[in-house]
Amino acid sequence: MKNTLRVQRAIKNITQADLADAIGVSRQTINTIESNKYVPSTVLALKIARVFGKPVEEIFTLDDED
Repeated sequence: MKNTLRVQRAIKNITQADLADAIGVSRQTINTIESNKYVPSTVLALKIARVFGKPVEEIFTLDDED
């Protein structure tokens, strides 16, 4: 799974810590999602999408291998 989380944060000018606080996780969790080391749960992906006011599909996309 790929994501545009880092780009979305830059557009909105928020840090990993800001995003983490907004959705109730650690900054490390945001870092691992951005690094494609961790695939977020559906609930977490929906919370992230809500912060950015975008559909989940604009932030997270499936790879061909998924």
